[in-house]
Amino acid sequence: MLKTPAIALLCVALAAFLGAVGQFLIKAGSESKRVLLDFRVWTGMACYLLVMALFVYAFRRGGTVTVLYPVYASTFIWAAVIARVMYGQPILPVNIVGMALLVTGMFLMGIQT
Repeated sequence: MLKTPAIALLCVALAAFLGAVGQFLIKAGSESKRVLLDFRVWTGMACYLLVMALFVYAFRRGGTVTVLYPVYASTFIWAAVIARVMYGQPILPVNIVGMALLVTGMFLMGIQT
């Protein structure tokens, strides 16, 4: 039986949050007239670099793809929360159902027999 270490799960959970933050920083920076010089774009790219470094670390610590990638899917949940906080975008009941399905799927994918 393979077990994914807790540190690997924590790394990928942090990566999911950073991935969502990176998306919004790049979105915000894309509205600039000088996109390639915008601090937000570069900070967003740095977030993505950290995401990849966290994945490498998680895999080196014994994380498995079938467990870690579903956890990374929580990026979509973080994106919805950030959109709500930063842009006032609503989180509709259908969105909550989708989030619940994502969490259920992450749980089911993480069950190791």
